[in-house]
Amino acid sequence: MAKTDGKMIANNKKAFHDYFILETYEAGIALHGTEVKSLRMGKCSIKESFIRIEDGEMFIYGMHISPYEKGNIFNKDPLRVRKLLLHRSEINKMLGKTKEKGMAIVPLKVYFKGSLVKAEVGLAKGKKLYDKRQDIARKDQKREAERDFKVRNLG
Repeated sequence: MAKTDGKMIANNKKAFHDYFILETYEAGIALHGTEVKSLRMGKCSIKESFIRIEDGEMFIYGMHISPYEKGNIFNKDPLRVRKLLLHRSEINKMLGKTKEKGMAIVPLKVYFKGSLVKAEVGLAKGKKLYDKRQDIARKDQKREAERDFKVRNLG
């Protein structure tokens, strides 16, 4: 599925908290020149973004790419809708899965792979409140165990 080889630009930690990620896919993003320059400077946020499939094409909404300072008239709207580039079979597979109750497509990461900007997209199932509490408790237990282990090894 998706592998991150290059430089990380943005990460969506909220998605891992709110959803169970079942599958991941690597998608290209259709961008303009000044947007790529802004991404090279690391000015991107996918925290509030979401993905929809319309007419057999996948689009990402709410992805904020700050305007490039030296771009003047060539800058595009920071919150414009951007097209994600995937194979037709992958889009159809995700469309079929999202018809099920509680399934969604969420952006997980934006990164460079060579000179190309890629997005890691996840097929996700929503978590209930008790699932989130279990995850938080599990993280706290792990943190406590690591702290105890560190203290035992130092003394």
